[in-house]
Amino acid sequence: MKQIIQDLKKGDTILEEVPVPKVKGGSVLIKTTRSLVSLGTERMLVDFGKANFLDKARQQPDKVKMVLDKVKTDGLKPTLDAVFNKLGQPLPLGYCNVGEVVTVGKGVTEFQIGDRVASNGNHAEFVCIPKNLVAKIPDNVSDEEAAFTVVGAIGLQGIRLLNPTFGETIVVVGLGLIGLVTAELLLANGCNVIGFDYDAKKVAMAKEKGIVAINPGEGTNQVKFLENYTNGVGADGVIITASNKSNEIISQSAQMCRKRGRIILVGVIGLDISRADFYEKEISFQVSCSYGPGRYDDNYEQKGQDYPIGYVRWTEKRNFEAVLNAISKKVLKVEPLITERISLNDYQSIYGNMNNPNSIASILIYDNNAEQKSVVAMDQRSFKAQKGVIGIVGAGNFTSSTILPNLKKIQANIKYIASSGGLTGTIMAKKYAVSNSTTDYSEILKDEEVDLVLITTRHNMHAPMVLEAIKVGKSVFVEKPLAIKETELEDIVAAYKDAKVNVSVGFNRRFAPLAIKMKKLLGSDESPMNIVATMNAGAIPADVWVHDMEIGGGRILGEACHYIDLCSYLTGSKVVAVCMNAMGSNPEENTDNASILLQYENGSNAVINYFSNGSKAYSKERVEVFSQERTLVMDNWRKLKAFGFKGFSKSSSKQDKGHFNQFEQLVEQQKNGGYPIIPFDSVINTTKASFAALQSLKSGQWIKL
Repeated sequence: MKQIIQDLKKGDTILEEVPVPKVKGGSVLIKTTRSLVSLGTERMLVDFGKANFLDKARQQPDKVKMVLDKVKTDGLKPTLDAVFNKLGQPLPLGYCNVGEVVTVGKGVTEFQIGDRVASNGNHAEFVCIPKNLVAKIPDNVSDEEAAFTVVGAIGLQGIRLLNPTFGETIVVVGLGLIGLVTAELLLANGCNVIGFDYDAKKVAMAKEKGIVAINPGEGTNQVKFLENYTNGVGADGVIITASNKSNEIISQSAQMCRKRGRIILVGVIGLDISRADFYEKEISFQVSCSYGPGRYDDNYEQKGQDYPIGYVRWTEKRNFEAVLNAISKKVLKVEPLITERISLNDYQSIYGNMNNPNSIASILIYDNNAEQKSVVAMDQRSFKAQKGVIGIVGAGNFTSSTILPNLKKIQANIKYIASSGGLTGTIMAKKYAVSNSTTDYSEILKDEEVDLVLITTRHNMHAPMVLEAIKVGKSVFVEKPLAIKETELEDIVAAYKDAKVNVSVGFNRRFAPLAIKMKKLLGSDESPMNIVATMNAGAIPADVWVHDMEIGGGRILGEACHYIDLCSYLTGSKVVAVCMNAMGSNPEENTDNASILLQYENGSNAVINYFSNGSKAYSKERVEVFSQERTLVMDNWRKLKAFGFKGFSKSSSKQDKGHFNQFEQLVEQQKNGGYPIIPFDSVINTTKASFAALQSLKSGQWIKL
């Protein structure tokens, strides 16, 4: 299928060929017939992509500070690699999609194949959208009219926050697409509506809809006009739908308001607010969040958990439905806003000149004969009779920033990369010469030429995918953790016993050059030692999927396991008992800040401090080892200091966490045979120790393995 994307690095807007998304549970797959180009929002993304690096930095000063902090801790090259990798991930454009449901995901009952629906899908021939972001289209509403559903919901949510009453005077600043729709909905609400815009065409269009529309560029003083229009009272409320960096808009909006007036920001403007403008009139100000309640809430959007209507009357989906109802009843007339209708293949006639003053709403028309392919071939290399042929499942940031660059260095043979949406996998496939991009990972499992599967998906998918790969006779490398439930681990152990394949887990720290150096210095006599390992992990927002115990398993299972494996590697022994304590009055809910104590078979002890409340300016990782009146101190995989060792005192290098060595050994082992790069019983011991840490926290006791 074809999809429009924005290259943030080069600035190009591209029509890319990508595989069709695979429908997920709780979602529907839609074949697009029309989509609406939101010129204001999409112009910002296009302009950002075309800007040089200095201008990009100026537009995102908060990101610049993060980059500078990372340079201090990780060094210049790793930081630059991370920045360029992020910029190398294109953005899909568009969020106003109309089409026909062609596949219904598990758990969806409110939609059927053949339903006409509107959604926030991208400009793509097929889109997979969660059910709470999809609304049925009334029979008397055309596909072109329904394409205005989402922009209508954005305007409607601004109105709901303003809460206007019949007869109030409301100002709309900015009569672009969202502004015109907002103004018309306000009229339907019984308000006196005044609109301001510097575009004569938009002002004229607003006047045709019965809006009192003014072009300030013709000499009208907006504040004085409002004083005269309202007999000195001022506007009851202002909705700002403009896109402008100036601080003047917010100041003028406050001056136009009556005492205790309300201002709602829907657009993007400068927000250097004068206290006096707001203080004297006690004006309230609020920013509207997109389509309505539920936006950016994974429980609502991704998991399909609706808000009870008795408590949240207007969710984003209900706002969609309200807009469609308004169009159906001719209360909202959107067809006059359409200024051009363009075939998807001719998309550059829109994106090549997004500053066209004559454009308000551009409609993209899609080919009814679009093919539903789940695999797109990128090149036609032959992999017959080769060993170590790889299929990658998962195309997230870690895959693009770490896995693929390292596999490229060792010239690994990668036949597939699978991603749920198709776009990220396709972009990576083009960049790293991967032969096929797919949205159906079963294609990898069915291909007899693939003998090694790399799994880098969300954590809850690791164990099921490992089991599937083992059952079809393929070796597996899975990013940590191996499993997030003990029953899953038991199933993997049972399947592995009878399998003739290797299972490896991405505990890369043991392959880091400084870890290898530490192991060599400590010797192989397995004498007891004490280890203190600290991960200054940094805070992650509470709503990120990693914290969801059913999806991510939490950060102890997902990240601290790295250091359990590292301690096991350095001690040369296995964990026999675990105890964990966490910070706070309710520690079970704060595993981001925890200390794990490990006892080993050979008498070694280890303490792993996993903290998220430290400064980002401090080293992210630090390991101290005490053994036989000697001490090693490793700082952030860049420096190693030794005390009490003959002939060695310190070493330093660029930051290297062992990924290259790990993948080099993995591919070499797969080609030439041999044991897993990490003994399987060690992987199981580390995973069990991770489970035991959480069990210890709940019980308040040591847990024996």
